Amino acid sequence: MSQAKTVLITGASSGLGASMAERMVGLGWRVFGTSRRPQRSGNGIEWIDMDVCEDASVATGLTALFERNETLDGLVCNAGSGIYGSVEETGLDRARAQFETNFFGVLRVLVPVLTHMRERNRGRILLIGSLSGRAPIPFQAHYSASKAAIEALAFSLSNEIHPFDIDISLIEPGDINTAFNDVMDWGHISADSPYAERSAICERSIRESLPKSPGPEIVADAVVHALTAKRPKLRYAVGREAGLVGIGKRLLSDRMSLKTIRDHFGI
Repeated sequence: MSQAKTVLITGASSGLGASMAERMVGLGWRVFGTSRRPQRSGNGIEWIDMDVCEDASVATGLTALFERNETLDGLVCNAGSGIYGSVEETGLDRARAQFETNFFGVLRVLVPVLTHMRERNRGRILLIGSLSGRAPIPFQAHYSASKAAIEALAFSLSNEIHPFDIDISLIEPGDINTAFNDVMDWGHISADSPYAERSAICERSIRESLPKSPGPEIVADAVVHALTAKRPKLRYAVGREAGLVGIGKRLLSDRMSLKTIRDHFGI
């Protein structure tokens, strides 16, 4: 009997990560899921305590993983967070925290796992970006920028590791009905801010659209394909906006693209 394939999914305790982890368990994979808060074993997921923003936590978590299992076939860098606010009024501390989680948090896990996979000359790495990396969201510039950085990272890395038998896939969800808004750092915009009215309109649009969006299972579908297909795609754009973003980037000028985004959010 062949040994089950293994995958590490960061941020697997809720939302997209939980859906991905459950699907891969259902397919017979051995799934290691990370969470900042200790989790009980359940649903077939083997939990690893890990805060992707802390070097020591990532190192300890990966050591624990490789003590349980010597090999790793797949990595899904999913852990992330979001902040809201105008560029002018968002402090550098919040901006740094956004990139600490969404970009450097990916690198902390990616680099040692990549070394492991390269030495074995085998593996799949999935980076969870966002359609906002190509169609930036007003008042979420820092989140959008962090996801654009993930796109650049995925494509640059794909060229770097081309000689090795390692596949990179970028998963780009649009609006997905999860609790992401509940844990968003919405910040605070004062009533006398020059951005107050438009920020409130945009926030309302975001809050109202998410519950109407597809569930996380469509992202899990993309993850399953990227981990199991003989020839996985480099990019998986997921969600009802996926086609529009792709067409818009090809056919519209930058100014028209920005106007389309403004119109979408009602600002």
